[in-house]
Amino acid sequence: MPVRPWRPDAPTAAERIDWPAAFGTRFLVTVDVEEEFDWSAPLDRRHRATSAMRAFPEAHRRFSAAGVGLNCMVDYPVAVDPAAVAILSDCLADGRSEIGAQLHAWVTPPYGEVVDPVTSHAGNLPVALEAAKLDQLTDAITGAFGMRPRSFRSGRYGLGPASLALLAERGYRIDSSMRALHDYGRTGGMDFRAIDAHGFRRDGMIELPLTSVYTGMLRRMGHRLYPPARHVPHGRGVLARLGLLSRIPLTPEGVGSGDALAAIDQALADGVRLLTFSFHSPTLEPGHTPYVRNARDRVAFDRWWDVVFERLALRGVEPATVAKIVQTLTP
Repeated sequence: MPVRPWRPDAPTAAERIDWPAAFGTRFLVTVDVEEEFDWSAPLDRRHRATSAMRAFPEAHRRFSAAGVGLNCMVDYPVAVDPAAVAILSDCLADGRSEIGAQLHAWVTPPYGEVVDPVTSHAGNLPVALEAAKLDQLTDAITGAFGMRPRSFRSGRYGLGPASLALLAERGYRIDSSMRALHDYGRTGGMDFRAIDAHGFRRDGMIELPLTSVYTGMLRRMGHRLYPPARHVPHGRGVLARLGLLSRIPLTPEGVGSGDALAAIDQALADGVRLLTFSFHSPTLEPGHTPYVRNARDRVAFDRWWDVVFERLALRGVEPATVAKIVQTLTP
């Protein structure tokens, strides 16, 4: 029997974050720092290699030169790899970057579940098992880096109904697992269609959704038109090509720079005060993800960020750090 996807409620007005004027409008870059695996194949606990981390230092230097820190969401195979830990520890010296946690349930002990699309989303697990995996991950990161992580992402956007409370109990402050406007129910995941790009508070946590917006002439009807368009052959593509409706997440993975610029402008027009970008660390080395298959794709990845940073600077949007966000939102 199919599992009904968990769908968090839309934030209430009381839950919305009222950013102080002094914070300005800012952006945060998050990286899912993780092992390599075949994205087109079934998940397998044996796939734990972290060789793509060798490409991380050069990428970090580019971000650092632009004055941008990286919020590194580290998962278990990376946290227990001394070479990867050494690379990330060097990145922390920039004074802007920070280590967070990312829970890939299928490669994080204890292994009390059969690996399948549903259990790969940690929020679908029994609460006790989700908590045990979170403890193992948190302890591994704390031991590796000498500090407890305070930001979190559930791998595959697998946040569940108990997840935020579990995180708050363990001292986490920020979650960024909800991908605004996206629905992963068909692949065993969660339904975030009710979540938009604005930050909010819930269950003792600050939720910073990964920024996605609707653009196009019909964007105000996006919630009603975009989901059913997938049932029409090429329906979403036609809407996008006609300039009627697109859903654009802020990521260089599968999103062209022109679309990203349109999404930035729309998010700012919508009053979003913190734009949250994301990408996966294996993308930094060609051949590990569908987004960077060769050296030419890798050059395009860097160029995407150059164009995006130029637009953000033009619009007066400054880089944020986790430390700045926590300080701003702490009473």
